[in-house]
Amino acid sequence: MSVTKTTVRVWDLPTRLFHWLLALCFVGSFVTVKTGGFWMDYHLWFGYATLALLLFRLVWGVVGPEHARFHRFLRGPAAVVDYVRGRQPGGAGHSPLGALSVVAMLLALSVQAVSGLFADDGIFTAGPLATTVSAAASDTLTAIHQTGEPILLVLIGLHLLAIVWYTVVRRRSIVKAMVTGDKPAAQVPERTPPTPDDASVRARALIVAAMAAGLVYLIVRQGGGFA
Repeated sequence: MSVTKTTVRVWDLPTRLFHWLLALCFVGSFVTVKTGGFWMDYHLWFGYATLALLLFRLVWGVVGPEHARFHRFLRGPAAVVDYVRGRQPGGAGHSPLGALSVVAMLLALSVQAVSGLFADDGIFTAGPLATTVSAAASDTLTAIHQTGEPILLVLIGLHLLAIVWYTVVRRRSIVKAMVTGDKPAAQVPERTPPTPDDASVRARALIVAAMAAGLVYLIVRQGGGFA
């Protein structure tokens, strides 16, 4: 149901699936790299899936429904300051501060996923494109990949703290909204139209997802992966 008397559909299903699948891939990547051994094969697969998801989100941020589009929620520093000081409402989708958090995590995950393609631990595991660059370049990208882990943990920790703050202090169940797609009508600007979330939107998302997955497949195969 897109809209009722008490709720408004804000997040379309493809955006919600992206969010939870990306979270799953991060957890899977983190657990497998800490476990090591043959689990590193799964670490690579989680990395490929992460890259495909990020490519999907990049395109979906342009062709997806309004609240999923980058131009809708990206704001400058002044808007973030105004929001923190209570001089600007949060809007229906991401707040200015939330948008900043989202972009930071997407950028950090993108660096992590791309650098992982070229990384080589020199012992057991190498990314599929590690041999396509010089040893020095691979070493640099490996260092970037390793440095990215604590940065991501800090960003995700801040993200989780923000969720707790919104839930406890602001009394806004943003986790529920990312599950159901709906927000209470009282928590969105008046006359906010429900975001499209019908079969045509989902068909468009499937096409974008297939293209993203296909591109990652071609990239990995180019480096001899999926053999």
